[in-house]
Amino acid sequence: MRLIDRLNGIVGRFAMYLVFVMMGVLLYSSLSRTLFDAPLLWSVEVAQMTMAAYYLLGGGYSIQLNSHVRMDLLYARWSPKTRATVDCITAVGLLAYLVVLLYGGVSSTQYALAYNQKNYSVWAPPMAPIKIAMTGGIALMLLQSVAVFFRDLAAARGRPLP
Repeated sequence: MRLIDRLNGIVGRFAMYLVFVMMGVLLYSSLSRTLFDAPLLWSVEVAQMTMAAYYLLGGGYSIQLNSHVRMDLLYARWSPKTRATVDCITAVGLLAYLVVLLYGGVSSTQYALAYNQKNYSVWAPPMAPIKIAMTGGIALMLLQSVAVFFRDLAAARGRPLP
């Protein structure tokens, strides 16, 4: 679990800076269009791909930090043991969802690599790099969810892990 935490911490901290890359691309595109009357064909797609990499590569780190969105109507009033029990139950749905998502991501990545898939646009960038990043991000979220599940399971049994 520590290895998964460490890996997601490194990847998540890297992913945080992708927002600045996206902002730089969009700023450059805006300046190019406004100042030089030279619109860029690739800027919006690069920004979209950067944003997708940002939130998928940062997903595991978000789970690790427990900073994802949660309904707090009842949850905040529960004891830590009750919270851990409910988290174990809901984790089953999350894990199932992530397994299906990972299966689709691997399949889509294999297709993009095998057939040199390109995006349907004027710029036509290859799709394999972003699909690899997305599938990697999904795999990291799945691993982190498994680690959190085991921590919650230990807490539900009354023996919390560090």
